[in-house]
Amino acid sequence: MNSLYVEGDSFFHRLPPRPKLVLLLLASLALFLTRSPLLLGLAAGAAALLYGSLGIGWRQSWIRLRPILLTIMIVALATLILNSVEDGVTVLLRLTTLMMVAAAVTATVPIGAFIDEVTHAAWPLERLGLVRAADIGLSVGLVIRFVPEVVSRYQQLRQAHQARGLKVRATTMIVPLIIQTLKSADEVAAAIDARGIRGQRQARNLEDSR
Repeated sequence: MNSLYVEGDSFFHRLPPRPKLVLLLLASLALFLTRSPLLLGLAAGAAALLYGSLGIGWRQSWIRLRPILLTIMIVALATLILNSVEDGVTVLLRLTTLMMVAAAVTATVPIGAFIDEVTHAAWPLERLGLVRAADIGLSVGLVIRFVPEVVSRYQQLRQAHQARGLKVRATTMIVPLIIQTLKSADEVAAAIDARGIRGQRQARNLEDSR
């Protein structure tokens, strides 16, 4: 399975995972507390510099961000048409900034560390009997791992259509994409249950709490 993590030696790579996740949380809150185009534009510029400092390369960065960026542009265009130009610009800057900060975090935090941090954050909720912290961490980790997997499967289906001389349409792509994704999810779930990963994480969390 593909991963969003990229090996590197940048300053952001060397930061511990927890400050990065706190940064992502604070950035998410701050972006939706302002409507100033100036502040949002400065935030977008800072996020672009942060992502550019990772050393991924412009071509690879475009490949990684293109699907999300196109979606953001569609949402911003719809907002502009239905509401106003100011609202459209606000949505575009907000979501683009959040996308780049999130991409920088996922590119510099290994999936194992990501799962551990989310599990640790959810531990107080488990003490209250609301959730299982290990399951929350594992679920978030799997979602992150499946993002590049879904993009890769879409590209494979697109290439298969083009090789057969078929026009690429959403109506012909969505069904096989969903079927392949669900099949992969079933295989991952079966592998997790066969190895008892969830039980091992819960036991480890109990030992750490003692």
